[in-house]
Amino acid sequence: MMENNTPQIQKAPSLPFCIAMDLVGCLSYIIPGLLEFTDVVWAPLSAFIFMKTFGGKFGKTGAVVNFLEEILPGSDIIPTFTIAWVIKKYF
Repeated sequence: MMENNTPQIQKAPSLPFCIAMDLVGCLSYIIPGLLEFTDVVWAPLSAFIFMKTFGGKFGKTGAVVNFLEEILPGSDIIPTFTIAWVIKKYF
């Protein structure tokens, strides 16, 4: 049996999915006091989802940026998934 060594092209995620992921990241602001706990749990999960969603070198690099954005206080408002969608779609 022959192996297929051609690189797989990753389909870009949908814009509604990316917006939803960014909104989930902002949910930690709804319940005061839970911000630190939810960010500690959400940051690595979000980075993993980002990496799997976008794939390749772009996904790995973006996952690091996404993790930092989610873990650093006050930066949850940055829509990293949506920005990545725009970059993938138009650049």
